[in-house]
Amino acid sequence: QVQLVESGGGLVQAGDSLRLSCVASGRTISNTVMGWFRQAPGKEREFVATINWFDVTTLYGNSVKGRFTISRDNARNTVYLQMNNLKSEDTAVYYCAARVAYGLNTMAQNYNYWGQGTQVTVSS
Repeated sequence: QVQLVESGGGLVQAGDSLRLSCVASGRTISNTVMGWFRQAPGKEREFVATINWFDVTTLYGNSVKGRFTISRDNARNTVYLQMNNLKSEDTAVYYCAARVAYGLNTMAQNYNYWGQGTQVTVSS
């Protein structure tokens, strides 16, 4: 059982930076994959980034690659999403997710646990 709590969302201007945090509680084991997804109004949930907890390998969605960075702090059971050069198109609710399995995964349906989401709004 894994519980996730996101924080760090807010209202920023285009070009600004923001860092999201996701604190995991409960069972935190090495064979856990963490992911960030986002969903804008009227749009499907979109893959943003994923990280393997143990070996820290990562993957990014095409729309955020080069601007966003996912990382984790093992001691704090926390995964971060550093978002730089934000665009209005990045406006969405951002969700942290966890999958208790080996190997990175970009499909939301394959994640077992989800946070409640944090709103990110980017004004032009």
